[in-house]
Amino acid sequence: MNPFNNISRKDFIKNSALALGGLTLTPAMMNAAVTSDDKNILTKGKLSLKNVRLETGFEYEEGEVAATKTDLFCVEIENGKITAVSPNQPNAKAVDAKGFLMLPAFKDMHIHLDKTFYGGQWQAVRKRTGGVKGMIALEQQILPEMLKNSTYKAEKLIELLQSKGTSFARSHVNIEPTSKLDSLKNLQKALENKKSGFEAELVAFPQHGVFYTDSVPYLKEAAAMDIDFIGGLDPSSIDGAIEKTIDFTVQLALDHNKGIDIHLHETGESGLKTVEYLIDKVNENPALKGKTYLSHCFILGKIDKVKQEETAEKLGAAQIGIVSTVPFGSLIMPIPILYKHGVTVLTGNDSIVDHWNTFGTGSVLQKANLMAQLYGYSTEFLLSRSLKLATANILPLDDKGNQQWPKVGDRADLVFLNAGCSAEAVSRISQVESLIHQGNIVF
Repeated sequence: MNPFNNISRKDFIKNSALALGGLTLTPAMMNAAVTSDDKNILTKGKLSLKNVRLETGFEYEEGEVAATKTDLFCVEIENGKITAVSPNQPNAKAVDAKGFLMLPAFKDMHIHLDKTFYGGQWQAVRKRTGGVKGMIALEQQILPEMLKNSTYKAEKLIELLQSKGTSFARSHVNIEPTSKLDSLKNLQKALENKKSGFEAELVAFPQHGVFYTDSVPYLKEAAAMDIDFIGGLDPSSIDGAIEKTIDFTVQLALDHNKGIDIHLHETGESGLKTVEYLIDKVNENPALKGKTYLSHCFILGKIDKVKQEETAEKLGAAQIGIVSTVPFGSLIMPIPILYKHGVTVLTGNDSIVDHWNTFGTGSVLQKANLMAQLYGYSTEFLLSRSLKLATANILPLDDKGNQQWPKVGDRADLVFLNAGCSAEAVSRISQVESLIHQGNIVF
């Protein structure tokens, strides 16, 4: 039995102070910080860490990366930033990281925090009929009830993500005639309650179509609020008009200086036409380069290799990213080809225990593991590169083995794992021991 499972608020404060005096802060005590009003006690002023394992380079045998070199360091944090990385001092008065591997905190770049069953009674997916439009009809029935406690459910889901090493998410949030702006407002409350340990960017997502249900007035209102992206959903099969829907989305994003992130599930001719039309619109409006994404984009897994190469090259040139949940089975996304052409590739859990899917674990490290398995990234070097899927493209070592993270001035968004190096962390989906967000120990 863990003696800290029921740690009191008073004892947490006392033990936190002891930790800064040189005693180890256990993961359970860190977890207590999630619900404690005094979770910032460790980070007012400076936070010092010792026995922090960092990657320092590669070891080579016959020209091939055979292992990853690591060493122990002290890390100083102040005001949410890393202020020093220095040789380890085992006897320093600091929180003991116990040799756990420190990596950039994970980022879930495609999730729906606003609608979930998580935190409540288990429910498996019911038999679905009518495709996406059938699911729209189902949502119109169940959303009013879900909205009653969606703030609480979002908070529980955030806690799950934190326990898996994630402190940042891009969350799509329903904007449509059933929810109106209530789903957005409820999620914003949850994010405000969790702001010391979690951060999110929001996508105004017309889950029920832009024009299939009249979401236009609500999207316009949401665009003037504190959101970051204008979303979309299968312009052809849902709205019946690729150009009309994309034109509206692009103009709304331009008018309010937002990015774009469109769900595209269509795998036929309309899917490819949507990709090509969006590429044209972004090239016409360079302000959208680097701020436009296609989520899922399953059509890329259906076209032939020559067309994949051609499309990936165009996406890379237009700086349009792909956010993939790394599907497997009959549909394998051409992620290596996307990387080859400089396309930004991100990932996320998408659904976690909701009416769409029940298999989300909350771990994007698991997504990196899945990618490595699908594409045969089994060597030390390729496994270490696969970590970037979980960190939104931040890696401790560059391709030559030069240390590029952490640097003084980097955000103190850090995850600690029971692993010897990045390659092991990806291959074994290593245990998350602690999470620090902007200098706050939140798990």
